[in-house]
Parts: sequence; structure tokens; C-alpha cells
Amino acid sequence: MDRRSLFARGAFTPHPASQGPAKFTNAVLRTQDNKEVKFYDDLIRGKQAVINLMYADCHGACPLVTTVMKRTYRDLKQRMGKDLFFYSITVKPEDDTPAALKHYAKMRGADLPGWFFLTGDSYDIETIRFRLFSMGHPGIDLDFAMHAGTFRIVNDSTNYWGHAQAFASQKNILTRIAWADPVKSYAEWAKESRARQVLINKDVKKYGYRTGF
Repeated sequence: MDRRSLFARGAFTPHPASQGPAKFTNAVLRTQDNKEVKFYDDLIRGKQAVINLMYADCHGACPLVTTVMKRTYRDLKQRMGKDLFFYSITVKPEDDTPAALKHYAKMRGADLPGWFFLTGDSYDIETIRFRLFSMGHPGIDLDFAMHAGTFRIVNDSTNYWGHAQAFASQKNILTRIAWADPVKSYAEWAKESRARQVLINKDVKKYGYRTGF
């Protein structure tokens, strides 16, 4: 399977205001399956993605963050690899070959459809890290470990940029990912509103007030 057929699933269209590769870069990276990909064209263009930084021999935050991402993956399983993708980018590309990332992903049960572990040239990885995770403070940005607990959430089709803390509540993480979801049609909003109103009516009838909707 070539690169184009592997990633061209559906018509992913960028927002007119997207900065494209000028912001994200089009660096050539490799997945845990040793597939060559262009960062913007193949992974970001017109897509919604949750991105984190990690490295395979980490014995601190990285495995814990991967566990959080696995839980989030399960909650969003129906969307994964279709209109939502996870990208875990190593900050130690000199050590983390595709084979090392494959081993890490398999050992942690994270070698899943729509979730890609990525490595590449050190300069390209560092450029991506600064462009996506920069906090504008040298003391933070020069220490790659400072970003281990942060998810960058992007949707290139809506030009949305956001983030979530990996150790926030699961509800908070899912809510922040939902903020990046594609804009819904009136019919979709109406259908969701009717379904929610049914639940609200049940609670009002049972308790006399609205609960957690």
C-alpha cells in the first residue's frame, strides 16, 4: 500500500485560512510501520488530529499519557482513522526508529488504526515541536520534557487550534476535542437537540429539575 492510498481516506479539505505547510511544515516523517509520510500533506491537511510528544524509553509521563490516549481512543473509536487521528511524535528521533516506536506501541496496546507514532530527522522534529507546542518562554520551550503532558488539538478543515492537559478529567479532554469537531449542519444540530431534550424531559419528570446535560 503506497503513501497516497494509506492516508487519502475521504475528501479532506483545508480551511481557506489554513497556513498549511508554511505553519505545520511538510517534513518527511516515518510511521511505526516505516511508511513515509509528509507531515502536512498526509497527516494534517483537512484533518482533525490530537498530537502529543513522547519517546520510547521514557519511564515517566509518556506511558501514562499513552494510557490516557488509549482511553480517549476507546471513547472515540467510531471516528478514529476516519475523521479523527492521533499522532504521537518522538522527541528523540536519534533513538526512536520506526521499529522502536512499533515496539512501544505494541507493548502498550496503542498500535491501532488512526494512531500513528512518528519519527524523522532531528531538525524537522524540533521544528514541528516549536511550531505546535511553543509557549514563548525559553525555560519551557528548550526543555522538550515540559510538553509531555499536553495535547495539541487541531482541525485544519476549520482552522481550529486548541490544547488539552493529558491529566485533566476525561470529560475535559473529550470536550476539548469536541471543540475542534467539524461544523455541524442545521439538521444535525436539530437532531441532537431533540435527543437531548428527551433526556432533559425525563430528568425533569423524575427529579423536578434538569441534571447534567
